[in-house]
Amino acid sequence: MSTPTVAGDTVWSECAALLRDDFASFAACCFRELNPRTRFATNWHVEVMTGKLAAVREGRIRRLLVSVPPRHLKSHVASVSFPAWCLGHDPSAQILCVSYAQDLADKLSRDCRRIVASDRYQRLFPTRLSPRHQAVPEFETTAQGCRIATSVGGVLTGRGADIIIIDDPLKPEEALSQAQRRAANEWYDHTLYSRLNDKLTGTIVLIMHRLHEDDLAGHVLTQEPWEVVRLPAIADEDELHRAATVFGLQSFGQSGRRLAPRARAARDARADPPHTRRIQFRRPIPAGPGTAGRRHGQGRVVQKLRGQ
Repeated sequence: MSTPTVAGDTVWSECAALLRDDFASFAACCFRELNPRTRFATNWHVEVMTGKLAAVREGRIRRLLVSVPPRHLKSHVASVSFPAWCLGHDPSAQILCVSYAQDLADKLSRDCRRIVASDRYQRLFPTRLSPRHQAVPEFETTAQGCRIATSVGGVLTGRGADIIIIDDPLKPEEALSQAQRRAANEWYDHTLYSRLNDKLTGTIVLIMHRLHEDDLAGHVLTQEPWEVVRLPAIADEDELHRAATVFGLQSFGQSGRRLAPRARAARDARADPPHTRRIQFRRPIPAGPGTAGRRHGQGRVVQKLRGQ
């Protein structure tokens, strides 16, 4: 009876190491935790987003702007999985997450808290929720770390953050209003930006659907250098994206092709064959020597974790 137990422990050890080190695999695992009846059909743009966010956690990127259409898993990756992953590695991290509406911010906070409280997460990381403070808009860890949820225009007096994540700061209809755009931009300048605990090492992530040339993305680009990742719904020209993945540095191309829709659309597509034909997936292009060896050694674990 000892052999199956040892084998099982070995498999879990390999999976746990991958989930701790590879954010793309961790985000896929979180999706399955929150959506157990939906198959996670990943796509290369998820690898790009997760690779850039992993670089943010490592301190290699301080300002990250990701432009991606709606329903492409940006909120799940950036506002749910990423804060949980950061708190797993650093339970004392202070993370501030912003959305255009408080009810949406609260929903994303609940999803993140559900991940952190899950049995699998607690087997992966030493991070534990503080029993004293588990409110919907804010939860804390026993190491005084936290995830704070607020909306654009919210009051943040006395609050600070090591990482600020802004996820869709404007509704589409608000972007048509100059007054709404100006209010969001001024709130960022005069309130949100000052919430960084350290202006030199603090990190800001802005992930949104571009809506206007003077939306928040356009506004921040005039102020300081940002790492920009542009993922259009349909590329009107050749584009090449590079990101670090579990297989090493990868290159991903997009030209006149549509990004894959949200993972749950794989389920809906079964009832809509024409929709299935419109979805186009691009395989990653390996970059650099040695990639094939890493792919062969880790492929089965990655495929199992991501439901492939």
